[in-house]
Amino acid sequence: MIQVLAKNWRALELRGALTIIFGLIALFLPGITLLAMVLVFGIYAFGEGMLLLYMSFNRRNTDWWVTLLQGLVGVGAGIVTFAWPAITAVTLLVIIALWALVTGILEIVGAIRLRKEIRGEWLLVLSGVLSLVFAYILLRNPAAGALALVWVIGVYAVVFGILMMGLGIKVRKMIPV
Repeated sequence: MIQVLAKNWRALELRGALTIIFGLIALFLPGITLLAMVLVFGIYAFGEGMLLLYMSFNRRNTDWWVTLLQGLVGVGAGIVTFAWPAITAVTLLVIIALWALVTGILEIVGAIRLRKEIRGEWLLVLSGVLSLVFAYILLRNPAAGALALVWVIGVYAVVFGILMMGLGIKVRKMIPV
């Protein structure tokens, strides 16, 4: 493994540098970063919703409606996001929070209904609870949440990038001359 890393030290350093640049953009241009997040969220919510709709129509059991409802919520969130691209960060976070709230509830409902059919349904319950906690945090103070989210992403990216560059430098030194 170390030989693979050593041979690719340039890629590690480039990865780190790109991540640092992304992090600095997030920190110094939070508006652009937030707009990008709006677009990515819209694509994600719509795409996931379409997949869930597809899954609901291919199910042959009585629980298809849970997946159908999740799909409709996802597609709806995606459409709302793109219909009003100038949406404010506060409104976006409320939409994300409501989406997470409904998704969390439906994941828990799905897990309860699946408990007799599969093992490990607790993972679905846990993901539902995580979605509910996420929704609560965002709904508690959405304005602060938008800026804080961008800053957390920015700080994380800068630190991660520095660590990747450090790893690249360290493994480069291991290459025999």
